[in-house]
Amino acid sequence: MNRGKVDVDTLLKVLLLLVVVWIALEVVEGVLGILGWLLGPLQPLLGIALIVLIVLYLTDRL
Repeated sequence: MNRGKVDVDTLLKVLLLLVVVWIALEVVEGVLGILGWLLGPLQPLLGIALIVLIVLYLTDRL
């Protein structure tokens, strides 16, 4: 079985990209956690509003 030849530079770039995505997800999680804490009681209403907007968009009524 012949494995694909990948340069070390390419592997390092892929690894760097994965680390950047991981850090970005951690930052987004922190921001959403703060927003979730601030908007505590309104979270169910925001979820329902988001579902309604998606349904309206999918049915071309928005």
